[in-house]
Amino acid sequence: MSQGTLYTISAPSGTGKTSLVKALVENTENIQVSVSHTTRPSRSGEQNGVHYHFVTEAEFRQNLAKNLFLEHAKVYNHYYGTSQSRVMKKLNAGIDVILEIDWQGSQKVCQLKPDTISIFILPPSQLALEKRLRERGTDNDQVIAQRLRNAALEMSHHAEFDYLVINDNFLEALRDLEHIVYSQRLRQPVQALRLESLLKLMVNA
Repeated sequence: MSQGTLYTISAPSGTGKTSLVKALVENTENIQVSVSHTTRPSRSGEQNGVHYHFVTEAEFRQNLAKNLFLEHAKVYNHYYGTSQSRVMKKLNAGIDVILEIDWQGSQKVCQLKPDTISIFILPPSQLALEKRLRERGTDNDQVIAQRLRNAALEMSHHAEFDYLVINDNFLEALRDLEHIVYSQRLRQPVQALRLESLLKLMVNA
């Protein structure tokens, strides 16, 4: 059995990453999003083990001390982390895994696991990003301004990623993501394992 591929997908807030990843998983077989651990309280409708693994800060720190996280970060006073054992279990079972993390988390993961495929999603323009942030209706002007500053910083790291996808048209961006996944599944090392029996028959015929 061939090992699954690990993907990191990063994007500035408001770019549509979460919606794209959700659609990608729904439309593609054998690929899952890693469920992160977090110390933040659950929100209405969120289920433990489905959206996040909700833990206390003490529990998170214990796991951190045991080096159980593939990567971790502190965002708005709450900790987030990716369980290394859970990810590796899925990869070893031949399942592709997506990590929705920021550029710093992606950088850490790619250093620890160099065969990781990193994808960065861009908005079509700064104006379009601001428009999307305002249309969400969840942030005031001060927060939006901060998110735009953060977005500029995040986008400055675009050269560190393997693939860049622009989310101007949702369906086109989704198709781009699907093509990336399919192309990785056609790589020689992956196909050689999948087709091992067939290749032996044909080569030794």
